[in-house]
Amino acid sequence: MLSLIYACGLKRSELLNLTLKDIHSNRNLLIVRQSKGKKDRVVPIGDKLIELLRAYYKSYRPKTWLFEGQNGECKYSERSLELVLKKSVHIVKINKPVTLHWLRHSYATHLLESGTDVRYIQELLGHNSSRTTEIYTHVSQKSIQQIRSPFDDL
Repeated sequence: MLSLIYACGLKRSELLNLTLKDIHSNRNLLIVRQSKGKKDRVVPIGDKLIELLRAYYKSYRPKTWLFEGQNGECKYSERSLELVLKKSVHIVKINKPVTLHWLRHSYATHLLESGTDVRYIQELLGHNSSRTTEIYTHVSQKSIQQIRSPFDDL
């Protein structure tokens, strides 16, 4: 679940609302339906994530929701997802405060740092305004250090 949030820049509710039909592994796409603004969007999913999802499916065999609660009839709860994050952070000994939304923020920041245009990031996150996207994609020191002055080319 945490890998999927980070790998696709999902919000908590978007992850929990995913159904089996939202994964198009043959096209490497994930459909995020009716998120904020009641719009659907499409995000790419890589082969590594598809393999994780296939292994998950083989182990748990969800019927409707991708991530189902213990009884299998309802979707996984927000509280349980928070506990998964908390346990994972504890296991890897991260001492900083970590939230699920931080994973979405990291997705956007890492895309920006790898050279993805902010307009594509805006589309992937489902933002109407680029101003909203710019909040997620704060300028990092790493990016600033790689900027080359035009003076150096004289």
